Amino acid sequence: MSYQKTEAGQQAFKARSPLLSARQRSAFILFDGVKSTEQVLAATSGLGIVAADIDHLVAAGFLEPVNGSVTIELPAEPVAARTNQQRYSAAMPIATQLTASLGLRGFRLNLAVEAASGYEGLLALLPKIQDAVGVKACLPLERALRD
Repeated sequence: MSYQKTEAGQQAFKARSPLLSARQRSAFILFDGVKSTEQVLAATSGLGIVAADIDHLVAAGFLEPVNGSVTIELPAEPVAARTNQQRYSAAMPIATQLTASLGLRGFRLNLAVEAASGYEGLLALLPKIQDAVGVKACLPLERALRD
């Protein structure tokens, strides 16, 4: 998924807001609406940037999906014999993107997703996410939780 900087993000960056850590500032700079999240994560992996940092930037309103669309990129090949922790790690960014796309009407659901403490918690929220964004939009999330 590609993100672009928001006006709020630009202002927070210029004001050196404490909501942006030094690592997150480095990642924030790279989001130009063209580079994918995976490309930014690869470029900043040496700094310790992880998907949770990007999720924070999106949740804080500093980044937004390009053209407001939600597109979710999945690995080309399914990963065999993953643990629940690996499933959770793969599914959490997808769930966050889906609920963040709801705007204010999905605020509580987005908070519930962010508060999900593990695979079981996220799995329990799947029906609510499906109700909010639609079953078809949740297929990548289901695959990440299942495979």
